[in-house]
Amino acid sequence: MNRSPLLLASALSALMIGAGPSLADEPLRLAVDVPYEPFEYKTADGTLTGFEIDLGNAVCERLEIQCTWVEQPWDGMIPALMARKFDAIMSSMAITEERSRQVLFSEPYYTTPSAWITPRGRDIDIADKASLEGLSVGVQRATLQDRYVTDLYGDVLEVRRYASADDVVADLRAGRLDLTFMDYPIAEAMIDIDTEQSDFVRISDFIKEPETYFGQGVGVAFRKRDRELAERFNEALAELKSDGTYDEIMNEYFSYDVKL
Repeated sequence: MNRSPLLLASALSALMIGAGPSLADEPLRLAVDVPYEPFEYKTADGTLTGFEIDLGNAVCERLEIQCTWVEQPWDGMIPALMARKFDAIMSSMAITEERSRQVLFSEPYYTTPSAWITPRGRDIDIADKASLEGLSVGVQRATLQDRYVTDLYGDVLEVRRYASADDVVADLRAGRLDLTFMDYPIAEAMIDIDTEQSDFVRISDFIKEPETYFGQGVGVAFRKRDRELAERFNEALAELKSDGTYDEIMNEYFSYDVKL
């Protein structure tokens, strides 16, 4: 898709005089929950990196605007957006009906499955719900995985909620959890799941349904009044997909296609 300087200028002018954030006068603030490897995490020297960081930076470059990243704990993401602590959320937020009542989403830009995981050597049959009675499962608080497990398994499993995926994995390694239900790329990055060297095993197929929980994919979240800004992000993301930039970024972090 070819870029249109005139359209860009018009859209930016509309943003400058409208209710949304000004793209010309100050940096656009994008919120992210760190760490959530490979989507967003820090290198040894403290540099913020990851699939969504690189993709977000590419969007900002395409829009010819300056962007900054704001770190925000996940369970306060939407309230902080409403409080104008930043201008958009680009942090693996699944598009769900519940969230869409609060925020305006961009078009979805990726989707990944979730999976049930347990320490290697444990004999747990996730398909036999009755056999799960009394076991503990760790999830990151306020995620779609949290809601899925709570609604569908909360009557048999002890659901333990954590502030970050790092905390979930720490308790799993320490033997304080029997299970976790986790976004699969996170499990790949953090515990080498589905490799011989991993201390953990996947005990389910990839799970991406029902849409009630897993949504329509991941989108950038904006305040509902910032429609112009969301439209510009949609245009930039479409261009990055069309010209191959998206694929180049994706292939640095995944061995499979996550593009939507």
